[in-house]
Amino acid sequence: MYANALKTLHTQLDNVGAWLAPLSLRLFLAWEFFESGLEKWNGENWFAEIQSAFPFPFNLVPAQWNWELAMWAELIGAIALLIGLGTRLSALVLIVVTVVATAAVHWPADWSSLSELAQGYAITNKGHGNFKLPLIYLVALLPLLLRGAGKLSVDAVLRAGLHHHPGKA
Repeated sequence: MYANALKTLHTQLDNVGAWLAPLSLRLFLAWEFFESGLEKWNGENWFAEIQSAFPFPFNLVPAQWNWELAMWAELIGAIALLIGLGTRLSALVLIVVTVVATAAVHWPADWSSLSELAQGYAITNKGHGNFKLPLIYLVALLPLLLRGAGKLSVDAVLRAGLHHHPGKA
């Protein structure tokens, strides 16, 4: 009796999860990245101050281009995540933006032990780095990259349309 109830509950959660789990990640990430893109849109470019900290090949790109690339990746990627269009590509682009930001801004400048590195796993700016939030974004982007946008997305509608009309592409 309990086993059947548990199995039914798991089945129902799986069914709801196929719709809501990726949607919740997309909504969360769309908000965060759109907000960051808007800050760049409305702010002044401070990338020149950290240009040398950017990883290759971004350290070779002019700071203004990096600013524009990051801003547009965040704005367009956020909108794409929101509606679930090109979700895997958007997730990949935002992963690259996040890794570059982590390397240039959020990673501790100096650390000589794991305990010192662990001090950077924080949401603070006290000189030890602050890579906790970018790591959360990376972990949240990963399922969207690997599994896609889920059932409640433009990607799913397009995929369903292609399956109904296999000869027309």
